[in-house]
Amino acid sequence: MSRYRPPRRRGSTYITAQGAAALREELHRLWKVERPVVTSAVHEAAKNGDRSENGDYIYGKRRLREIDSRVRFLNRRLDELEVVDRPPQDTGKIYFGAQVTLEDAEGAEHHWRIVGPDEFDLASGRLSMDSPMARALLGRTLDDEIVVRSPAGEKLYYVTAISYHFT
Repeated sequence: MSRYRPPRRRGSTYITAQGAAALREELHRLWKVERPVVTSAVHEAAKNGDRSENGDYIYGKRRLREIDSRVRFLNRRLDELEVVDRPPQDTGKIYFGAQVTLEDAEGAEHHWRIVGPDEFDLASGRLSMDSPMARALLGRTLDDEIVVRSPAGEKLYYVTAISYHFT
């Protein structure tokens, strides 16, 4: 079995100021707080002799590799991201950072904020701009009708509110 994986499509490079701050905080926590603790634990475990059967050493080294991998990713990703910290000139259309209220065919309201792929969280209403729903919303205006195609079928939504809140 091959370890080859086809390259993934790169996500959008936009991020909100809050999302960039969260990534920087994660990078700082991993590099300055967590990594020194794990390094110390691995060093102590290495003193115990035979490393081939030393669980603390083996799992500590594995955790170090995970931390180092994530740190490399965060450093590269933060370098290529573009922080969007102000609303667009035309606030009547849906663009990155918009807070959108949608109404479905049954009359239920849905609230979404369109954010970058590094900060989406559906449970808290943050929708990745690369998702099918966000792609259907981008460029739309108030009272537009939107059809979103999903594996479950097509869903119809109406845009009832658009706002921008950058801090």
